[in-house]
Amino acid sequence: MKKHFIKSIKASLILVYAVIIAGAVVRATGSGMGCPDWPKCFGYYIPPTQQSQLDWKADAFFKEGRIIIVDKSLKVAQKDFVSTKKFNPENWKPYTKHNYATFNPVHTWVEYINRLMGALSGIPILIMMILSFGLFKQKKRYLALSVLVVFCMGFQAWLGKTVVDSNLAPIKITIHMLMALFIVALLLYLLHISKEKKPIRYNSTFSWLLLTALILTLVQIVLGTQVRQFVDEQIKLVGYQQTELWLTNPKMDFYIHRSFSIVVLLFNGFLIFRERKLNIGLKGLNWVIFLIGIASISGVLMYYLDFPVGFQTIHLVVAALLFGVQFDVYLQSRKKTLTSTEV
Repeated sequence: MKKHFIKSIKASLILVYAVIIAGAVVRATGSGMGCPDWPKCFGYYIPPTQQSQLDWKADAFFKEGRIIIVDKSLKVAQKDFVSTKKFNPENWKPYTKHNYATFNPVHTWVEYINRLMGALSGIPILIMMILSFGLFKQKKRYLALSVLVVFCMGFQAWLGKTVVDSNLAPIKITIHMLMALFIVALLLYLLHISKEKKPIRYNSTFSWLLLTALILTLVQIVLGTQVRQFVDEQIKLVGYQQTELWLTNPKMDFYIHRSFSIVVLLFNGFLIFRERKLNIGLKGLNWVIFLIGIASISGVLMYYLDFPVGFQTIHLVVAALLFGVQFDVYLQSRKKTLTSTEV
């Protein structure tokens, strides 16, 4: 039972990161409103592939909840009916949660795949929770944390709905991202307490320094979302095609975010130096430096190459991976085994 429980945690963690990757692609391609309603997409369980599916037609069957585009606005069928020769407004009601009424099949399917990945990630998480009931006598935290992860996934789905309903309000997108990282942290903690730990040289001061590094990364991620918020505002002004104008006259957040990356790099470099000197035995710190390097390089390339889609996705996903690796290293450092001289 324990072995299957651990496998379910690992599967959950992999799929949650897959959702983060899908969400990064959605953000980078501007596909967030590819499906203007939630949980369906233009009223369909499987999204439309062409504009004709969203046009009004005479002598056609329309199912309740089906969405069409009329005069650059969304209309929702109030009931099941067959249309007559002329458009009857009494059969339709306006979609009032936002006024976005554009169909782009690529954006629609990118967003749909993102939602599909979110739904798939819930399967191993539910299995994990079911298995935790059988391990309740061994460790009550398994069940409590598994239930909390399920709750957080439900809350995350609701946040996704509010993001769409708000027409991609930046603050809600930021909260959506931070909640995903919180779920990652919960799964990593579950994995940590359910596996056998290898002995390390415990050092309380070094553990606190690792926590500080983790907080610095979170601050950097939040600063990055503020920069992205400015970019989103610019996109609304100049459009998705003029990428060279997205960071024209950026706000102070951009310069702080850019400079703060040096602080994050130097601080983590110092941690590697101290860890090797103290011979603590932690795994993952080299990966931290590698990921910080990739994040920095992708950030520089985004700026100088005018936001290529691939680098936007890499930048966001690497930041999420960095948080996960740092949190895992921090959890390792909290295991009190052998002692070590203080930093």
